[in-house]
Amino acid sequence: MHDDSLALGDHFQQPPRRTHRTPKVKESRVDLPYFHGKDDVEGYLDWETKVEQIFTCHQVSEERKVSLATLSFQGHAMYWWTSLVRDRRLHNDPPIQYWNELRSALRRRHISSYYTRELINKLQRLHQKNMTVEEYRQTMELYLMRVGIREEEDITIARFLSGLTFEIRDKVELLPYKDLNDLVQLCIKVEQQNLRKNFKTSSYSSSYSKKDYKSKGKTFEKKNIFDSSKNLDKGKEKEKEKEKKNTSHTSTKSSEIKCFKCLGRGHIASQCPNKKVMILRGQDIYSSQD
Repeated sequence: MHDDSLALGDHFQQPPRRTHRTPKVKESRVDLPYFHGKDDVEGYLDWETKVEQIFTCHQVSEERKVSLATLSFQGHAMYWWTSLVRDRRLHNDPPIQYWNELRSALRRRHISSYYTRELINKLQRLHQKNMTVEEYRQTMELYLMRVGIREEEDITIARFLSGLTFEIRDKVELLPYKDLNDLVQLCIKVEQQNLRKNFKTSSYSSSYSKKDYKSKGKTFEKKNIFDSSKNLDKGKEKEKEKEKKNTSHTSTKSSEIKCFKCLGRGHIASQCPNKKVMILRGQDIYSSQD
């Protein structure tokens, strides 16, 4: 029995152990907006914000962020990235592997050192002027986000009120509100009321101006008719004066003509109506028949 068991044990093989392999998570395809590397600070910051939103939405790992971001480079941005990689290799600097490093390099390239200071000055001088209430609020929030200022809501409300137009601010300050959103909604309502009032006054003034224009047009037409009749009378008088001058001129010309047959004036010898002929002999004048 013992020998048989050994013989069987020699031929017995243990089954192989099963290794549990965790399946690889298939990473989703991520499409980033193209970046052309133009000297536009606002354009770069918009691209950076959009890229970070996509990374968060798709849960992109840190190892993929740099490669995905650099694949979206086009034109000048692609040439800049190629030269940066070559320069770091020549100086034996470690390659950029993380998004924070790439973002810092991009900010040094596209954002000037005084950009934040200029943006703070714009924020301090911000007023509504010709903007709507909604546009004014969006501009203020954009400046606060770009600068990275986090302030209490009361300070933001005071900042918002100080930049409003006098027409809106004087009315809104008398109304109750809870937070910034309530204040903005009240400002929009007041703005719409002002627009309706201005529209009514403008339509009334335009209708009044049309009536005034019509009355002026009628008086102008009457005046034109009267002036034209005056001009016609003046023209007739001028024509009469010209005719008189012409007749007087012709009469003076005819009075200067002298007939050599009858020695009369006003006609020539061929047109002489007299049949008598005047004969001069010395100082005596004789008349004779033809």
